[in-house]
Amino acid sequence: MTIKVRDFEVRLTRTKEERKQVRQLRYKVFVEEEGADATEEQKNLREEYDSYDRFADYVGVFHNGKVIGTYRIIDRAAAEKMDGFYTESEYDIKKLKKVRGNIAEMSRACVDIEYRENGLAMRMLWMGLAEYILKNEIVLLFGVVSFLGLKPAENAQAISYLYYNHLASPSLRATVEIDKMDESIDPKQTRMNILPRAFVDVEAARKQMPPLLKGYLRLGAKFGKGVFIDKPFNMYDVFAIMKTRDIAAAYQKHFTGSENAFDKLGIKPGAWKTLWKVLVSPVTGLTALAKLFLKPEDAEAVERVED
Repeated sequence: MTIKVRDFEVRLTRTKEERKQVRQLRYKVFVEEEGADATEEQKNLREEYDSYDRFADYVGVFHNGKVIGTYRIIDRAAAEKMDGFYTESEYDIKKLKKVRGNIAEMSRACVDIEYRENGLAMRMLWMGLAEYILKNEIVLLFGVVSFLGLKPAENAQAISYLYYNHLASPSLRATVEIDKMDESIDPKQTRMNILPRAFVDVEAARKQMPPLLKGYLRLGAKFGKGVFIDKPFNMYDVFAIMKTRDIAAAYQKHFTGSENAFDKLGIKPGAWKTLWKVLVSPVTGLTALAKLFLKPEDAEAVERVED
């Protein structure tokens, strides 16, 4: 399924060439722009990839046939083929893996620098991710959000704010794996309560947050405990966790006009399938997604193309 907005479209990649374009965009953003390490092979190919790409799905935003935005998604079935999720290289996620139903990890989100100004590409990525969640009946979504650099204290307001206000419940809380960081990193830098609670300023915290983190918070994300400092990628990460039932609850009024319409999601068998039938409706479903994620002028131009 493809969603189009004028000459932009969002869908899963279909060919080896499209998947190659995704890896090339990631190289451009993560290696050339943000300073991540790359192997000689990656430099020669000008592609960013790892062993988790083999069975992952790529959501891509295309403009005139070119990939200009992407998300990597690994669901439970794909992770089982690869002996785990990418985030297990940074966090202990045993509690998340015990959740019944399909779970999915989102990673490597990026948008070409030429398409970031108006935010359309990122909003279309969210539409594509929403479609994926519903079609594959994802009950739990998770992944890391990155800050550029290697000094968490530079964004102490943002990180401390997450610690005091948005930690996940103990039953779902991922915890940082200190032993998996570069040995040159001081373990004390993984603490999230960098500032005392009384010193945290909400406005200052939000100014320090990357746009992706702000988006996750709007959707009701909770966070794992600890900051992982990823020296090879020149970044440090926090772990985001979202129950998709709670995402629906936060935005259900946008879909139906009722604040309680989706209370049954995740409780009765087949509830996600029922919701999916509503959302794929050519009249109500696409309109709901467009109003939720797009600006009014873009929502008017949206159309669905069945593949």
